[in-house]
Amino acid sequence: MMICLARKCVPPRQLSRGIFDGQPEGHIYETLSHFPDYISLLIINRVLSRHIICYIKKELEELYGREQAMTDILIMGESLVEIMRDHEDVPLFEKGCFLGPFPSGAPAICASAAARLGCKVSLISGVGKDDFGKCILDRLNSAGVDTSHILQNPQISTGCAFVTYFKDGSRKFIFHMGNTPAAEAKAPNSEDFKNAKYMHIMGCSLMAKKEFANEILKTMHMQVSSGSVISFDPNIRRELFTDSSIHTIIEDVLESTSIFMPGYNELLSIANESNLEKAVQKCFSYSKMSMILLKNGSKGSTLFTKDGRTEKIGIYPIKQLDPTGAGDSFDGGFLSGLVHNKSLQDSLRIAAAAGALNAAAFGPMEGDISEETVQKMIQAHPEI
Repeated sequence: MMICLARKCVPPRQLSRGIFDGQPEGHIYETLSHFPDYISLLIINRVLSRHIICYIKKELEELYGREQAMTDILIMGESLVEIMRDHEDVPLFEKGCFLGPFPSGAPAICASAAARLGCKVSLISGVGKDDFGKCILDRLNSAGVDTSHILQNPQISTGCAFVTYFKDGSRKFIFHMGNTPAAEAKAPNSEDFKNAKYMHIMGCSLMAKKEFANEILKTMHMQVSSGSVISFDPNIRRELFTDSSIHTIIEDVLESTSIFMPGYNELLSIANESNLEKAVQKCFSYSKMSMILLKNGSKGSTLFTKDGRTEKIGIYPIKQLDPTGAGDSFDGGFLSGLVHNKSLQDSLRIAAAAGALNAAAFGPMEGDISEETVQKMIQAHPEI
């Protein structure tokens, strides 16, 4: 197509309005070809400007969209269903009734709690393409968790756990996890979560299968390089403790951990100390470790910081129906407080309230956790 300077006839501004307004790009160029002697530089400028503006607008929309999609918390680990005894003190080897399936898996429970508390949470996990998988995905989606990185395997069934409770507060599990999609997920692409603020890791996920543990470690190192803060709940499950290599794996995680969330006995065991103060100091010898959030059941929780601060939180009074998932919900609550720039004490209150609300319902992910219910519980008990 030849384009010349306009010499006569129709004024350029009038010509451009008549020809171009409301026309698609292809029609514009077709129309231009019919007016080779009447095209001015002003018209060319208008066409080019329109395309430049459209290009800039598209780039800004994509950039804004990426910012909007930024992940607050990335979690990688198992998703499974839990099938539970309907009352206490019935061993799993005896005949009896079960309730379920309930959506579960410590990482999934934590993800659900944090998402319901207003965080943008992504979960890397796996389920079977079956009804148990649907049970999990439906619940996570309803909570607002990003499930786009949860693989669905049509050939292998969703992982599950059978659990029974005893009056002394102990529990016993039978896991079907290591040979299921729950432990199949791979590390994401390096660009997928490069802006994630936190990555949360559960020890039970590291124990599911060595290959899966290596994928979690790979993801962790990738996220550390991208600037993510690593939080770690050892969440030790003796039923999964089948390989001594877990000690090396946990050591690797601790080297990158900034926020450590152990139970009392877990802290002593991992630090190989019998004294709490020595165990805390030993964990602070890891260069990145900035805080240790010690969860101690009915005694509440204590937060230790590397600079010597100590914050404590008690437990909110509720009628406990099921302790499963309370610690995972606690983790999600604490991280949500940090995401929303709350003080450490306020983050502890959110964590304790989330844990209590989850324990007040039967089922590992059934607690009535939301920003409203958490604040209502905190306001009702200012003494905690």
